Amino acid sequence: MLFKVIIKPDIEDGGFNVSCPALQGCHSQGDTEEEAIENIKDAIIGCLEALNQRAQIHGKSEKVIEVALG
Repeated sequence: MLFKVIIKPDIEDGGFNVSCPALQGCHSQGDTEEEAIENIKDAIIGCLEALNQRAQIHGKSEKVIEVALG
């Protein structure tokens, strides 16, 4: 699965800020572009894990199952 990210220089503190618009609140940073990209990968995984943990059963006929992508 591919995610688009936005990376931009941090003018005030140096380094780079990076975010993943597909996942609200998913941001990271790094001293170099390469570090920022590696850090956003970790942040994306963390955001997806947090979203996945929110799965809740609302009725007797519902069940939670897992599916694999790709």
